[in-house]
Amino acid sequence: MRTSYSLLLIPVFFLAACYGGPYESYAVPVYVGPGIGLGTIIAVVVSWSRNKSILWAIIHGFLGWLYVIYALLVPKK
Repeated sequence: MRTSYSLLLIPVFFLAACYGGPYESYAVPVYVGPGIGLGTIIAVVVSWSRNKSILWAIIHGFLGWLYVIYALLVPKK
């Protein structure tokens, strides 16, 4: 049940982040440069809390958001 609420919050946060406010009538392009992104950080933290392995945390850090979504959908054994 908790996972379904988490999955429902993802689009809400995404839409809230995309909304520019009442005075913004156009979209401003955002440059995402090289570096460590939010998906990487979340993936590493989730991987460490589930596996307690640095190797898996590095691998999941490269996968980023794909692993975060996987961790939400598949329960920990």
